[in-house]
Amino acid sequence: MSEVFDKILSRRSIRKFKSDPVPEDLIDKIIKAGTFAATGLGLQSPIIIAITNKEVRDRFSRWNAEILGTNTDPFYGAPVVLIVLADRDRTTYVYDGSLVMGNLMLAAHDLGLGSCWIHRAKEEFERPEGKEFLRSLGIRGNYEGIGHCVLGYIDGSAPDPKPRKDSYVYYVK
Repeated sequence: MSEVFDKILSRRSIRKFKSDPVPEDLIDKIIKAGTFAATGLGLQSPIIIAITNKEVRDRFSRWNAEILGTNTDPFYGAPVVLIVLADRDRTTYVYDGSLVMGNLMLAAHDLGLGSCWIHRAKEEFERPEGKEFLRSLGIRGNYEGIGHCVLGYIDGSAPDPKPRKDSYVYYVK
């Protein structure tokens, strides 16, 4: 089996992270992998916002928790949040952003980091605070939040894989 295939089969969603900072060069490599995800017609509808600032990270965690209806950290203590948004004006924007998320998570795993896809980015950026955050970064356009890729060093060990369901694949020969 190839190294890539091994990484695909061994990646897990991590829900407990150490607070240790992630070196910027690793974050840059993960982001680069995200930018090489397939997109409809190669139009590259997604954008990635990398958050390593603890205050900003905690603000997004609070917004996400409010939407979820909890007072716990939906980012599981991860020190890095990569937010993927995509341009709604492209018909493939949700798929494009989802492929970026997949590349981010696989790249993190390949580099020895844990990751998890956290939802509610769509709702965060529909809120006035989210729209203002984008404006503060100079981001203009018709963007929808696709997901947060939280990442960091795993606190503990990765969970065992769940068995694959029997009805996952149907062949037509």
